[in-house]
Amino acid sequence: MKKQDIINLVRYHTEKNDEAFASEVAKIAREFDAAGDGAVAQYLMELISSAYFYVPQSNYKNLRFLKKVEYSSSPLLLPNIIEEDVLGITKAISNRTGLSKFLFYGAPGSGKTETVFQIARILNRDILSVPFEQLVDSRLGETAKNVSLLFDEINHLPYGKVLILFDEIDALVLDRINRNDLREMGRVTSVFLKELDSLNENVILIATTNLYDSLDKAMIRRFDATVSFSRYSREDLVEIADSFLTLTLKKSPGSRQDMRLFNKILNNLEEIPYPGDLKQIIKTAVAFSDESSEYDYLRKIYLALNDNPDTVDIQKLKDQGYTTREIEVLTRIPKSSVSRKLKGN
Repeated sequence: MKKQDIINLVRYHTEKNDEAFASEVAKIAREFDAAGDGAVAQYLMELISSAYFYVPQSNYKNLRFLKKVEYSSSPLLLPNIIEEDVLGITKAISNRTGLSKFLFYGAPGSGKTETVFQIARILNRDILSVPFEQLVDSRLGETAKNVSLLFDEINHLPYGKVLILFDEIDALVLDRINRNDLREMGRVTSVFLKELDSLNENVILIATTNLYDSLDKAMIRRFDATVSFSRYSREDLVEIADSFLTLTLKKSPGSRQDMRLFNKILNNLEEIPYPGDLKQIIKTAVAFSDESSEYDYLRKIYLALNDNPDTVDIQKLKDQGYTTREIEVLTRIPKSSVSRKLKGN
C-alpha cells in the first residue's frame, strides 16, 4: 500500500466521492491479493460491498426511482440573455464552485428541458430523471417515505458522471398529491425540503417547472440559482423559427425556402408561440406538405398558427400585406381568381 493510496482514500472520503473511494479500496485489495495476503483482500472487498451496495453500475439497473434519459445532441437555440445564464451554470459546475441545485422556470415549450439536455451534453454526463408518478402512493405517509428513499438513491450515485433532472417538479408538490389532505401535502413538501437541504453538494440537480408562482417560496430558496425561460422577444422567436425552418427544409428536397413569406406569417401573429411549439408546427407542416407544391408547407404553417380557419379572408390577407402570389400560396386559390375577387371587393 503506497502513500498515494492513503492520500487518495482521504481525498475521496472528504469529497464524498463514494464511487472513487470504493474503486480505490478495490485497487488496494487487488494489491494485497497479489502480494499473497488474500485474507486482507477479501475483508476489504466485503467491507466496500456492504457499505457501497447502493452505488449503481453503468447501466443503472439497480436504481428504483431514477431512470436514465436518452437525449439528442441537436443544437439548441436560445436568446443571448438565457444562453449567458446557461453557460454560467456549466462553468460553475465545471469549476466546482459549490453551486449544484438549479431551477428552470417558464411556459411550456420555452426550452427548459432541452436546455438540461444541452448542459449534460456539454459536461458529458448521463441524465437520470425522476418519474414522479412512481413516488406518489395513495397510502398515508408512503409518498413522503418514497421521497426519502429517492434522495438516498441520489446521494449514493457516482456524482461526477450524472446530472439529476426533476422535470416538472410541480407535478409532485402541487398536482399529484390529494389536495383534500393538506396534512399529506405538507408532509411531502417538508420531507422534500429537508432532503434538498441534506443533498450531497457534489450532486448536480436541475428542476423545471411551469408553475413557478405556485411553488412554495421555501422550496425556491433551496435552489442555488433560478433561470427564467420567459425572456424571449418577438425578434428572438422569429430568428429561432427561421433557423428551425432552414434546418428542416434541408431534409425536404421537394420544398423551396421562402423566408420572406414565412416571416410575414409570423409577424402578423398577435403572439408568436414558444420554440417547442414552433418546432413541432414546422416539422409537421414540412412532413405533411403536398409534394407537388414546393411551398405547400407555408400554407400548412399558416393554417396551424391561425387555428386552421375553414375560410380565409382574401381581403384580410391583402390588408396584412400579402401579395397576390403569397395569397395564392396560402389559400390555393389561383392568382387570377384572387385578383378578380379583390377587384370585386
